[in-house]
Amino acid sequence: MQPLPDGALATLAALDAAADRAVRIGLLLPWANIAVETELARLGLRNTVFHHARLVPASRTTAVDASFWHGLREASTQALDSLSHIPLDGVILACTSAGFTDGPPLPSGVSTAFDALLRALAEADVSRVVLVTPYPAQVTEAEGTALAEAGVEVLAHGSLGLDDGYPDVTPDRILRLVEQLPKEAVLSAEAVVLSCTGWHTLPVITELEHRFGKPVFSSNLAIALLAARACAGVGP
Repeated sequence: MQPLPDGALATLAALDAAADRAVRIGLLLPWANIAVETELARLGLRNTVFHHARLVPASRTTAVDASFWHGLREASTQALDSLSHIPLDGVILACTSAGFTDGPPLPSGVSTAFDALLRALAEADVSRVVLVTPYPAQVTEAEGTALAEAGVEVLAHGSLGLDDGYPDVTPDRILRLVEQLPKEAVLSAEAVVLSCTGWHTLPVITELEHRFGKPVFSSNLAIALLAARACAGVGP
């Protein structure tokens, strides 16, 4: 396989073009999330079929907090059972924050969007990032700690301080958030991470990559990259 390009979207396109088989990926979705389905469809993967199951937390909340994360994890077993008659090549819990917070164990073989982000950074040989999220500050700090524990240094982070309403965040607001990061940190970083599957990040990825000359990884893009690598025969 030829070396992959530097940009995250260009890497995805190259992996999709190199696909040697079709794969089926089960997506366990937080019940109010609309961004995952929207963005994955717009990425146009030719050889990946995403099969969705909705996760309804027992608390029936949508704001990110312990009851939400625990509820998603607890609902995963039943959601996975709803996909049991589909021959799946992988299953992803399409929530990033549920991957670096505590809660009940996930069913065997289920990855999270946070796992997908770590895989994307590892495949790109990235060890220094700046992190941007819509989360409350303490959740963003928890993600920074989890990234550091996985060997990824977070040079700076910024957050919108929101616990809900992520689909309503505009592209301009994301761009402003990145612009507020310390310039030296952005220059020193090897990539920009836009964490969270619930906000719409595709409209800003290309602009940020052109502006800073480095790859930009979002949670939804990382999910697509994980699936495309399986299609191209370069990993599960």
